[in-house]
Amino acid sequence: MQRVTSDRSWPLHDVAAIRRIEAAAAAALPPHTLMQRAGVAVARLALAIAPHARTAWVACGPGNNGGDGFEAALHLRSWGKDVAVTWTGDEARLPADAHAALQRARAGGVRFTEAAPPRADLAIDALLGIGSRRPPEDALLAQVQALNALDAPVLAVDLPTGLDADSGRAHAHVRATLTLSLLALKPGLFTAQGRDAAGAVWLDALQVDAGAEPPSAWLAGPPSPQQRLHASHKGSYGDVAVVGGAGGMAGAALLAGRAALHHGAGRVFVGFLDPAAPALDPAQPDLMVRPVQALDLAAMCVACGCGGGEAVPAVLPRALHARALVLDADALNAVAADPQLQAQLAARGRRGAPTVLTPHPLEAARLLATGTAAVQDDRLAAARELARRFGSVVVLKGSGTVVAAPDGRCWINPTGNARLAVAGTGDVLAGMVAARLASGEDAPAAATAAVYLHGLAADRWTGDRPLTAAALAGAAPTLPQG
Repeated sequence: MQRVTSDRSWPLHDVAAIRRIEAAAAAALPPHTLMQRAGVAVARLALAIAPHARTAWVACGPGNNGGDGFEAALHLRSWGKDVAVTWTGDEARLPADAHAALQRARAGGVRFTEAAPPRADLAIDALLGIGSRRPPEDALLAQVQALNALDAPVLAVDLPTGLDADSGRAHAHVRATLTLSLLALKPGLFTAQGRDAAGAVWLDALQVDAGAEPPSAWLAGPPSPQQRLHASHKGSYGDVAVVGGAGGMAGAALLAGRAALHHGAGRVFVGFLDPAAPALDPAQPDLMVRPVQALDLAAMCVACGCGGGEAVPAVLPRALHARALVLDADALNAVAADPQLQAQLAARGRRGAPTVLTPHPLEAARLLATGTAAVQDDRLAAARELARRFGSVVVLKGSGTVVAAPDGRCWINPTGNARLAVAGTGDVLAGMVAARLASGEDAPAAATAAVYLHGLAADRWTGDRPLTAAALAGAAPTLPQG
């Protein structure tokens, strides 16, 4: 059993892959072995998180997730705990493994009750697992509400009830303190509503090797430190041009430029789209301000769109010929509104020119001609479709930011928190990605590294002061200490 941490990458498997892993393991083992192993694992983790608990409530559902709960209840009772099990199901319709677990629990003296206990020192959510794609209703919904009202740690078995394993979509769902993912990790635990629903995530592979099944995606780990040779110079680390800062929005371009400097670009130019923009950033005088017409965008890594407003469409055709390109904010909205720009972006992708798009869900919805809810319902699918359509690496921002490559590879970022929910942090991310592209990293590596470090800076923010984008732009890109 392992706690899932952000100091390494982890393979993620969708429901279809987990079904294949489970079927192969079950065929090679004696009957009921996997469920019995799961029950022991759940009971052990329950004791670890609440070692002094005297009373435990195990909420069991109608399928195999409920069977895992029966097994866990049996072990907790044998270890001296006062265990109450509520069960929402029909014995005649129980799967064979769960039915065997129910009989074992009854024979072992486990106490079954009709209603949730008024209090407990610990609760286990074993209502619905990966087999359910519908929100809980009626009696199951009442159990979810009772679990969320309980003033005690809640351990979810495999998946918090109501959370979609593949997408992280959730409506009515259990808010778990911890989740013990069984066999393999699920993407939905780490994106959309997943992080809030799951709490701390642990993994128990149940002594099954899932290595033969390729991951559906990856939970990203820390990037390798960038090595700088003594015999190098500013030209070794590339030129970034930030194109943006239309009237009243100069700050967005400056934030992106500052972030690019602090994250390793050799030189950073800011090409304002507002002719009346300042000629100097007094807080960062090493930014070089130029009229956008004077910049040789074709030779640079361009971050375009930060505060671009209505002025950005006119410069986008030039930006689309940049050596490397990051499109953010208003540049993405301009592409979404113009089929000709969409065609030019797709042609750039077919040429293999390094390109990263950094939409938030609304911008992604505009690019896909759909609604924000549709994007959030399946963030991995939306990011993959954008990456395929435009031949670009896509960074779909939000809780559990998704990075998708045109070849179908996908990563979910484990760092970051709600401190990033402030204006300007997206401009900072665009500058960070541009700096890494300028230094020669390929687009997937640059995007995943920048997203990881962007979130890590928020995770390391200390004190009661809110995190601002300006502070984030200057945060040192340090990695966790081993």
